[in-house]
Amino acid sequence: MKKILLAVGLLSLAGTAFAAGKPCEELKGEIAAKIEANGAKHYSLTAVEKGSSADGKVVGTCEGGTKEIIYKRG
Repeated sequence: MKKILLAVGLLSLAGTAFAAGKPCEELKGEIAAKIEANGAKHYSLTAVEKGSSADGKVVGTCEGGTKEIIYKRG
């Protein structure tokens, strides 16, 4: 029984940490590394408020889901 309660508690903490989200600069760095590993050289990543009309493709969310990372070629 103690193991079950411990597991539930750990999952709850993990969910809280996940909901907090990553800082945008950290996530942009991770995404940039993946893009460059695929051979892309000319692109931009921009953090914008969620729901704003930005030109490009949404490739991630950050800061608790309040912002989106936008990828644009060129």
